[in-house]
Amino acid sequence: MEQALDNNLYLKLQNESIKQRVARFGNKLYLEFGGKLFDDRHATRVFPGFQIDSKVKVLLSMKKDVEFIITVSADDIQDGKIRSDTGLSYEDETLRLIDEITNVGLTICAVVITKYTHQPAVNVFRRLLKSFKIPTYIHQPIKGYPHDIDYVLSNEGFGQNEYVKTSRPIVVVTAPGPGSGKMATCLSQIYLDDKRGIKSGYAKYETFPVWNLPLKHPINLAYEAATADLNDVTMVDYYHYEKYQVAAVSYNRDMEVFPILAKMFERIYGESPYYSPTDMGVNMIGLAISNNDSAVQAAKDEIIRRYYQALWKNKTGRLSDEGLERIHYIVKSLNLDPQVDRIPVLPALKKAEEKNAPAVAILLNDGTLVTGKESARFTAGAAALINALKYLASINKKLHLLAPKLIETIQNLKKENMRSQSLRLSVNEVLITLAITATTNSFSEVALNQTEFLAHAQAHSSIRMNSEDKQAYKELGIDVTSEPVQTSYFLKE
Repeated sequence: MEQALDNNLYLKLQNESIKQRVARFGNKLYLEFGGKLFDDRHATRVFPGFQIDSKVKVLLSMKKDVEFIITVSADDIQDGKIRSDTGLSYEDETLRLIDEITNVGLTICAVVITKYTHQPAVNVFRRLLKSFKIPTYIHQPIKGYPHDIDYVLSNEGFGQNEYVKTSRPIVVVTAPGPGSGKMATCLSQIYLDDKRGIKSGYAKYETFPVWNLPLKHPINLAYEAATADLNDVTMVDYYHYEKYQVAAVSYNRDMEVFPILAKMFERIYGESPYYSPTDMGVNMIGLAISNNDSAVQAAKDEIIRRYYQALWKNKTGRLSDEGLERIHYIVKSLNLDPQVDRIPVLPALKKAEEKNAPAVAILLNDGTLVTGKESARFTAGAAALINALKYLASINKKLHLLAPKLIETIQNLKKENMRSQSLRLSVNEVLITLAITATTNSFSEVALNQTEFLAHAQAHSSIRMNSEDKQAYKELGIDVTSEPVQTSYFLKE
């Protein structure tokens, strides 16, 4: 697929826009970070050409002026909330964020725990952060937030929050997930700054929805499909149109909170610097699109991937019927047929039916389709990967890439020493074995070298792919979807 985004232009425009906001607010800006700071694979999929580290590069370009606050909700810690994409709890995701941010050379000034009511699990987490010498601050729930402006902007409201001392012009406020209290933390800091005679401002670093694309552009529909479980809905920013007579796209949560945000600024500064939710966003990605046709196709592909995810989430109770129906509507509105338009789907189903076993089909970047079925030796994902590597390395598909005796030795280890429930080699086990044997086996070495060509390949599994293989595919850069069934076949080990 041709690139859809001029990434260098995006970096330049985003950098300039942030600096303009900092200057506008007297060299002190709280920058709420929407979406993922690291590993924004949604953006890389819907904008071919978007580099996965683009957001970090923007911040690194102004590194000396940037510091971070991480917010996390006490309720999410106490409830043991888990991120579905990483499988990490919110406290572990917070620690991972701290590592990621500091490892690239950026600075953390604090962790803010919001909605704190002395939850026992939160107290344990606070002690852990203290042992790591990470400054930690507490924000308690505020009665009537955000609608009771008089109370919120009082000593009993934001005035009760612990003040985070910051020293740099740009304070990026990020979080382990939605609902962590990022905006409330930004507004609290602005209020407390004002009490100390410091003038500061707010902006939101956004990627989606793309404000200067049409409401029903596939890019914005892909965002809506990706956030169906959050009940996010893209909508016309009527505040923006009323002020500028220019059509712009926002989403329901920003539209709901904007009047409160504007009133808070009016109370603090006498007037609001923003006339619309679009005004408060820093999002230049729509101005860096280099190929709209490529962006449209990539977005449609992403919608189909989200459709398959939604089927499973709905089946397991993690997505409401209304959320699933919303994605069905998006699919129908674009005249998409998931089975036909996602090329690996029908070959995977056909292979599974022919072999009476779970199967995976991979569409490689040159348009070649390879398949693999589950056997006594390999998971379907591992079998398909082996066949893909053989094809890319021009190795005869009848040859064994891994010696049967070697496979038997590994399976005996799993059975006798590890008490494993499944003896089949997974994707990771295949890759590790290839890496070990590459020093003595030229076939293994050549095959292993082909893994770099798997990025952006598309795969589909006839049953729900196990989490280990799915994560391995993700790390290889293969986008995988699955049928919403746990298993349809029963093979003896």
